[in-house]
Amino acid sequence: MSLERFSFRKRAESFVHAFEGLRVLFCEEWNACIHLVVMLCAVVAGFLFHLTAGEWMAVVFAIGLVFSLELINTAIENLADFVCAERHEQIRKVKDLSAAAVLVGALAALAVGVLVFLPKIMDLI
Repeated sequence: MSLERFSFRKRAESFVHAFEGLRVLFCEEWNACIHLVVMLCAVVAGFLFHLTAGEWMAVVFAIGLVFSLELINTAIENLADFVCAERHEQIRKVKDLSAAAVLVGALAALAVGVLVFLPKIMDLI
């Protein structure tokens, strides 16, 4: 294994590819757009309720978790469709499992949202 010489250009290109992945996610996946709207609502609410640093950490981590899982799920689904275009039981299982990962992450993010924002909302009532 030879180590390649460090190149700022190649590092910059890797960011270009990563941002292309985000573009693909938001242009092709409706659920990612829903997550984006919920994220924007959470961020606005965070500023309105003056979240503490710890609360911001929990909210930001939950947001990052959901988007990371959505990206992984999309990558798995695209790869599965490329490998096997026709319906196949094993491919269905793989897709269901990766979708379940997003669901678990989204439910965890919902729990974080409830724990952080519900007490603040109840104080207003």
